[in-house]
Amino acid sequence: MKFEYVIGVDEAGRGPLAGPVSVGVAMVPAGFNWELIPGVNDSKKLTEKKREEIFEIAKKLKKAGKLTYAVSLVSAKHIDTKGIVPSITKGMHQAINRVMKDPFNYVINNVINYAMYDVKLDGGLTAPKEFIHQETITKGDAKEKAIGLASIMAKVTRDRYMVKISTKTEFVPYTFAQHKGYGTKKHREAIAENGLSIEHRTSFCKNITLL
Repeated sequence: MKFEYVIGVDEAGRGPLAGPVSVGVAMVPAGFNWELIPGVNDSKKLTEKKREEIFEIAKKLKKAGKLTYAVSLVSAKHIDTKGIVPSITKGMHQAINRVMKDPFNYVINNVINYAMYDVKLDGGLTAPKEFIHQETITKGDAKEKAIGLASIMAKVTRDRYMVKISTKTEFVPYTFAQHKGYGTKKHREAIAENGLSIEHRTSFCKNITLL
């Protein structure tokens, strides 16, 4: 079957002790020329500089109407209340809904023909059932460029958020800009010394607070 669009879905920040989980959705026309964004791959395999470069190129291409994307951040509080998997699902639905409302998307008489979309998802993710054609791919961010782009958009957005909040007085002791909330030795020591902030996932930090 001939698809009109390819949608990639991936998340960043599933495992950190602090900060939101980030879900990225990227949509390109079928047959998109990936030479417009050289180097798209699994975000974890790219340097921070390269991820930032790709992020800025994607922003320009979105403005030019050549692709679209959306990123949703779901808070640490929501993760503690609902769990990480439901939080990722929430973020995915939010990001997909935003992408599908983008003018880039081709809609006839306000009706979306979901059969025109080929959805590629990383890991254990599953798209809303309306998307008839979807495929979950293990390590998909390294195998499908649409997933790779989604992973980069999610990663850069989350990293920028963690850097931004790191300068706030209540978060300074945790040096979020350095580790982005992941469980480094320095971060764990900061938690043991200062306790948890409102950006910490209490459910992920139970053993640390007992130190």
